[in-house]
Amino acid sequence: MAGHSKFKNIMHRKGAQDKKRSGLFSKLSREITVAAKMGTPDPDMNPRLRLAVNSAKAQSMPKDNIQRAIDKASANEGDDYEEVRYEGYGPQGVALIVEALTDNRNRTATNVRTAFSKHGGNLGASGSVAHGFERLGLIVYPASVGSEDKVLEAALEAGAEDIQSGDEEHEIWTAADDLHEVSSVLEKALGEAETVKLAWKPSITVEMGEQEAGTLFKLLDVLDDDDDVQTVWGNYDVSDEIMEKLGQD
Repeated sequence: MAGHSKFKNIMHRKGAQDKKRSGLFSKLSREITVAAKMGTPDPDMNPRLRLAVNSAKAQSMPKDNIQRAIDKASANEGDDYEEVRYEGYGPQGVALIVEALTDNRNRTATNVRTAFSKHGGNLGASGSVAHGFERLGLIVYPASVGSEDKVLEAALEAGAEDIQSGDEEHEIWTAADDLHEVSSVLEKALGEAETVKLAWKPSITVEMGEQEAGTLFKLLDVLDDDDDVQTVWGNYDVSDEIMEKLGQD
């Protein structure tokens, strides 16, 4: 993707996360609590919880915060959240998938629809864009973990389907059902990953112009700021040059 990290393009950008750290921790806590409620509170016996805990650790979330989120589920405390997925189109016809955990579907739907309409997009019906993505497992390691050959060998031995290496990171893709097993094997070989999660990988991508990319990033920022929105995926491709002009990470 024009020399830019595919993961950073298909997922919301990592920039400005430091200033949003408290909001980020809130979202991670919500995912941990929901995962723990849906299964056992033991990460070793609950693949979804393990992924949530690993994601929290990758963002330097304190262990006490992680444990409190698990304890909240064990005590059956907190709001009951449900998973909701929204699909729509952003500027230049970019396909976007918005994953949310909400205790009020009407509020979340209104907020997401408003964000799309105010920033050159429109919300579509369920399934309107998901057909252009594959639901896969994604494991990300920093480039410093080793050479492409080293990571490729470890990934293949672990049962991964594909690996894409760049200057900053290695992206390892697996079948959705194999994510937990592959990540566990890789952890023994390469250490703890930066990211382990289910992802929406686009079949084709849309190369963005500078103006459209600027509008798109405003839309993504609004969605990121919404407490209910967990993750935003898209099929946009933005070159390093445009990213630098727009001041994006």
